[in-house]
Amino acid sequence: MFMFLFLVVALAVVVGAVTLSVIGGGDSAPLPDVAPERLDDPLPPDRPVNHADIETLRFPLAARGYRMAEVDDALGRIAAELAERDARIADLEHALAGAQAGAQATANVSMRKPIEGDQQ
Repeated sequence: MFMFLFLVVALAVVVGAVTLSVIGGGDSAPLPDVAPERLDDPLPPDRPVNHADIETLRFPLAARGYRMAEVDDALGRIAAELAERDARIADLEHALAGAQAGAQATANVSMRKPIEGDQQ
């Protein structure tokens, strides 16, 4: 009986101490703010992503590997920049093909032999 009474009192003291430490934390909040779930974007926000950025890209580890949201954001940004570059390359190739066709047509006209009776 004495041992049971001792354990009940010890448990009450521990519960009281924990309660007072959580509630009476002073000027600070009862519990500190949790660190943000996600870190800053590891890719540069002020310029396009380049090869070196991809080579140095490392994601922080989480309980079961990597944080899916961070990986999804990085892959989404890379995919968007690649799509933008592909569209720009297609536009430039189209403009180049038009310029080459125009140059070829001009060359064909200037290379034409004059026909008799053709006025220059």
